[in-house]
Amino acid sequence: MTTLTINGRQVSLRGPDDTPLLWVIRDEIGLKGTKFGCGIGQCGACTVHVDGKAVRSCVTPAAAVAGRAVTTIEGLDPRGAHPLQTAWVAAQVPQCGYCQSGQIMQAAALLKATPHPTDADIDHGMNGNLCRCMAYVRIKAAIKLAAAGQAGVHA
Repeated sequence: MTTLTINGRQVSLRGPDDTPLLWVIRDEIGLKGTKFGCGIGQCGACTVHVDGKAVRSCVTPAAAVAGRAVTTIEGLDPRGAHPLQTAWVAAQVPQCGYCQSGQIMQAAALLKATPHPTDADIDHGMNGNLCRCMAYVRIKAAIKLAAAGQAGVHA
């Protein structure tokens, strides 16, 4: 049995040790904000935090995070009022929205490591999180708004 903490709640799992964390989050816990994209850790749609660091949950075995803290988009701020979430709205980032939870989780890890990122920092930190709608300009604007503490200001 594997025990981990998801969004502050301790969870015990029965099942194969190699079950992807993504399936645990979506199918066993019922949190649907984290998305399946490519299944090989290349697109970033499934990004969550493990002990505060961004990881691709589609390629992370649940057993690999035993005893660790996992945060999904639902746990970033239960009211949806995290500075990045409000900046995403202010900058009107999403089009289809499918990749956005992974984008926000990656951006949160970026801002934790680099609270005042340059354009180059954002490009580097967000590299590998793909958006089919090509909303990269608005994603960068939202990250800058959140970093500047201006999430309520329209981009």
